Amino acid sequence: MEPTRLTHTQITDICTGAFSEWGLEGKRILCIIPDNTRSGPVDVMFRVVCALLADTAVCLDFLIALGTHPAMSDEAIYKRVGITGELHRQQYPSVRFFNHDWRNPAQLTTIGVISADEIGELSGGLLRQEAEVTINRMVFDYDRLLIIGPTFPHEVVGFSGGNKYLFPGIAGEEIIHLFHWLGALITSSAIIGVKDTPVRRVIDRAASLVPVQRHCLSMVVRDKDLVGLYPGVPERASLEAAEHSARVHIVYKDRPFRQVLSCAPAMYDDLWTGAKCMYKLEPVVADGGELIIYAPHIREVSVTHGREIEVIGYHVRDYFLKQAERFAHVPGGVMAHSTHVRGLGSYDNGIETPRIRVTLATGIPEDVCRAINLGYRDPVSIDPESFKGREDEGVLCVPKAGEMLYRLIR
Repeated sequence: MEPTRLTHTQITDICTGAFSEWGLEGKRILCIIPDNTRSGPVDVMFRVVCALLADTAVCLDFLIALGTHPAMSDEAIYKRVGITGELHRQQYPSVRFFNHDWRNPAQLTTIGVISADEIGELSGGLLRQEAEVTINRMVFDYDRLLIIGPTFPHEVVGFSGGNKYLFPGIAGEEIIHLFHWLGALITSSAIIGVKDTPVRRVIDRAASLVPVQRHCLSMVVRDKDLVGLYPGVPERASLEAAEHSARVHIVYKDRPFRQVLSCAPAMYDDLWTGAKCMYKLEPVVADGGELIIYAPHIREVSVTHGREIEVIGYHVRDYFLKQAERFAHVPGGVMAHSTHVRGLGSYDNGIETPRIRVTLATGIPEDVCRAINLGYRDPVSIDPESFKGREDEGVLCVPKAGEMLYRLIR
């Protein structure tokens, strides 16, 4: 049986031991935390970290690892860390919060280049392309980086966590697009839930160029509870957390389903993030079956990349590979998202044949859904309760999708 929820005392003891070993007293510390599209008790970790470090560190700041996501408001940040503006001023007056902006050159600096030959070696020959590695220049203002975030099965890296909070978390455009496209070449279906992947190797190589000592507190979360906390260098801590995550975040089914209703929680506010409801369930959809992303609250394709997605639409990987010149101008990360949402399939003689049907039951209008090559259902016509308890009929309902990975028993 897996460990139960860690108590506040256990969390504090783990952090106390790690911080003492790392020698953080008198250091300038930048904590890197996830935005609100990642669940987990970031509020608990914030209180523990501040209690242990705020009075002994020269400074203690927090940077939101947004990747390409939109900036968070002060109110949203306060909610993420479990405080109010008044509490910030009264109890944590020296703590500062910052948003990462991946498209702002003034925020970024180049820390190195990974050669095309090395990318080829790291990727197993799948991709041979030079990568300029850029990161938020704030890291140079601190003595230590402390990554604090959850680990889940992930469609691009295999498992999230560790150095992924640096790349793409606080990175620049080129390296973000490169490794996302590398993940798409492998396919989400093949990479998700795998601990050692070419993408992880590229990310860890990029992180090795960061000239600031890195520490990590990798969380494993189940139903909002913290069930695992792994301190260490990011490479080791994330691997230990991934091994734990593989035990608690993967659901095995003995048969594929002809129809899956994948219900997106409110933390996914556009299809770009809500598409995790496809990634985590594609493996258990039968050939020719249908996956429905049910999210009446989602009203746009992507806050950041919507226009680009609406131009190219959603397609299987080979649609782009076999028309490489046509799509040479499209950022790799955008094409990667497109292929992950559309899933496995083929493109031969100008005919695209996806393995499954993907239908949106969201607030995105029908004409937009059709234009981007996805199916449409009016969310009003769907009662999630009517999908429950029908697994024997080949129908699966997942009330809170996006974090648990579903796989078939082999």
